[in-house]
Amino acid sequence: MAMVDEKDATAVALGYVSDASKVDTGKYKTHTAGMACGNCALYQGKAGDASGPCPLFAGKQVSAKGWCGSYAKKAT
Repeated sequence: MAMVDEKDATAVALGYVSDASKVDTGKYKTHTAGMACGNCALYQGKAGDASGPCPLFAGKQVSAKGWCGSYAKKAT
């Protein structure tokens, strides 16, 4: 399964970056340290996987270290 390209139209619209440390916090004020795809409720990869599927990006994988504006903290 292919990885999401940060230049993909959906990725741009959602502010997706493959490295959460590179989020534009001036633009995405909801982002805080520690938020990443790997601990998002939408992330469908297994714990410890480097990447996994996300329903926002059909047929593609996101980096577990990534982030987008649709981040929703996974229930613990």
